[in-house]
Amino acid sequence: MSSKNPLFPLALAALGVVYGDIGTSPLYAFRLCFNNETPPTEAAILGVLSLIFWSLAGLISIKYLSLVLRADNRGEGGILALMALVRGGTADAPARGTVSRRSTVIVALGLFGAALLYGDGLITPAISVLSAVEGLKVASPHLAPYVVPIALVILVGLFWVQKHGTQKVGSIFGPIMVLWFLTLAILGLPHILGTPKVLTAINPAYAVQFFIDHRFHAFVTMGTVFLCLTGGEDLYLDMGHFGRLPMRVGWFTLVLPCLLMNYFGQGAYLLHQGAGQTDTSNLLYHLAPNWALYPLVCLATVATIIASQAVISGAYSLTRQAIQLGYCPRMTIIHTSENTIGQVYLPAVTGMLLVGTVSLVLGFRNSDALAGAYGLAVSMTMLLTSVMMTIFILRKWRWNPLLVTAVMIPIFLFDATFFTSNILKLKAGGWVGLSVATVMFIIMITWNRGRTIMGKKLSEDSLPLPLFIADVIQSKPLRVPGTAAFLTGSMNIAPRTLLHNFKHNRVLHQNIILLTIVNQDLPRIPDSERVSVEKLEAGFTRISAQYGFMETPDLSLLLSSLKIDGLDLNPARVTFFLGRETIILIHQKNMFFWRKILFAFLSKNARDASRYFNIPPNRVIEIGIQVEL
Repeated sequence: MSSKNPLFPLALAALGVVYGDIGTSPLYAFRLCFNNETPPTEAAILGVLSLIFWSLAGLISIKYLSLVLRADNRGEGGILALMALVRGGTADAPARGTVSRRSTVIVALGLFGAALLYGDGLITPAISVLSAVEGLKVASPHLAPYVVPIALVILVGLFWVQKHGTQKVGSIFGPIMVLWFLTLAILGLPHILGTPKVLTAINPAYAVQFFIDHRFHAFVTMGTVFLCLTGGEDLYLDMGHFGRLPMRVGWFTLVLPCLLMNYFGQGAYLLHQGAGQTDTSNLLYHLAPNWALYPLVCLATVATIIASQAVISGAYSLTRQAIQLGYCPRMTIIHTSENTIGQVYLPAVTGMLLVGTVSLVLGFRNSDALAGAYGLAVSMTMLLTSVMMTIFILRKWRWNPLLVTAVMIPIFLFDATFFTSNILKLKAGGWVGLSVATVMFIIMITWNRGRTIMGKKLSEDSLPLPLFIADVIQSKPLRVPGTAAFLTGSMNIAPRTLLHNFKHNRVLHQNIILLTIVNQDLPRIPDSERVSVEKLEAGFTRISAQYGFMETPDLSLLLSSLKIDGLDLNPARVTFFLGRETIILIHQKNMFFWRKILFAFLSKNARDASRYFNIPPNRVIEIGIQVEL
C-alpha cells in the first residue's frame, strides 16, 4: 500500500466510522435473546452464543468482508453502487440506454434496499443511545426517570453538531472505538476464564440443539440474534472511504475477537449465576465492577454517539447518490471538509432524522421496546444485497452456476431466516422502519417517473437544435455582446429557455453555450473524461459535463477551468438562463394522480438550481415554463 494510504491509519479510521454500530450491539443483542419463553438455561445460553458466533462468521466475515467488498464500483460500495454495477455501470461501460424490464426490477430492488437504510438511520441512534444511558439504572436506580431526558439531550446535541462536520472530531473516533473494543474484551475475558465451559458454544451442534429444544421460539429468537449483525451493511456502504484491506484488518485483528470475548463473557456470567438467574437486564454492565460503572456508562454513550454518527453520515451519502442518479429532488448539500470530498451535510436529511429519532425515543421509551422496531429493515436490506450480489456474480464475474449455488445458498439461508424471523416483529415496532422505507421508496420512484415524463414533454415541445441554428443564420437576429449559458437536458434540441428568451426579447447573445449535465452510474468521473466541447455555427458552443453519483456539479468551477478560444467563461461575466417549471396537473394516464400531486410538491420544494449548481446568483435569469403533467 502506498505511503499516501498507509494501512494502520486507514484501519484506525475505519474503526471509528464503520464498526460503531456493530460494535455497540453487545449493549443489547445478547440479553434480549432471553425471555419467559426462552429462559437463560445452560443449553439456551450455549445455543444463543453458538448462533451469534456463526452469524458473525458467516454473514460478516464471509459474506461481506470476503465476498461483497469485492464488488466495488470504482472503489465505492453500497447497494446503490451495486445496483449501478448490476445494470452495467462499470468503468468501461456506463449504464445508459434503453430500460428493460429486468433493469427495472434491478433498480426497484436497489432503491428499496437504499430506502430501508433510512429506517435504520432513525432507529440506530435511538436504541444505541438509550441502551447506553440505561446503564445509569444499574449504577444508581434512582436515576431511572432521567434516562429518557438525558438520551434526548444527547440526540439533539448529536444532530445539532452535524452542521459543523465531522472533520475536527473524526480523528479521535478511531482511538475511542479502539478503547471501547478493548474494554469489551477486558470485561468479558475474566468471566470466560472463570467459566471456560462457555467456549464449547463454538460447536454448531449447540445451535442445532437450541432449535430442537425451542422450535418456534428458537426461530423467534433469531430475530434478536440478528441485532448482533446490525451495522454489517455499513461495511459495504463506507468501503470507498477506506478500502477493503484496512476494513478487513480492523475486523479480524480487533473487532471480531473483542466482540466474541464480550458475548462469551456475558454468557459465562449467566452460566456462573446458575439456571435460576433470570434477570438479564443491562447485562453488559453487570460484567463490570461497581467502581467502573459510571466510566463505562460514559464510554458506552460516546461509543453509541460515534455509531449513530456513522449511520447519519451514511444517510447523507445515500441521499447524495440518489440526487445524482435522479431519484431524489435537489437538496442543499454543504461540504464540511476542504480535503475530504465525502464529508457533506444535508440540513433536510438532518431534520428528518432528528424528528424521527426523538419521536421513537418518546414513543418506545426504553431499548427493550425499541428492539421490536430494530432489525426488519436491515435484514431486508441484507437479503436484497444478497439477491443483487448473486445477479452480479453471474453477469459480471461469470462464475459457474454450480459454484454460485454452493456459495450463495448458505448465505441466502442465513439472510432468509433472519428476515422471516424479523417479520414477526412487525406489530411490535418493525412497521416503523418498513413504513419509513416505503415512504422513501415512493418518493424516489415518483420523482424519477415525474422527471422522465417532464423530460419527454419538454422534448416534444422543443425544436431540434440544427433547425434553430439554421433559422438564426438565415434570419440574422440582433446579437448583443457577451456570453449566455443555457442548461439543457438534451444536446440535440434547443432548450425551451432559449426559445422563450428569443421569442420574447428578439435578441441573442453573441456567444451561446448549451450546457448539458450528464449523471453517470459511476461514483466519480476522471477530470480527463469529464468535459467534451463542440463548436457549432453562429456562435453556439455545446458543452457536455459528466458527473458521478458521489460528485456534486459545480458549474462555476467547471467553466473557470475551461479555455475555449473566443469565449469569456468567467462565471462572473456569463449570463445563465434557467427554467423554473410550473406544473399543471391534468388527468392523463401517465401516472396516478396522487403521485402527480406528490411530484408537484417535491418539485416546488426542490432546491433552487442556481444554488445547487453553484451559479453566481446575480448572474441568473429565470424563465417561467408551464408543463402539463
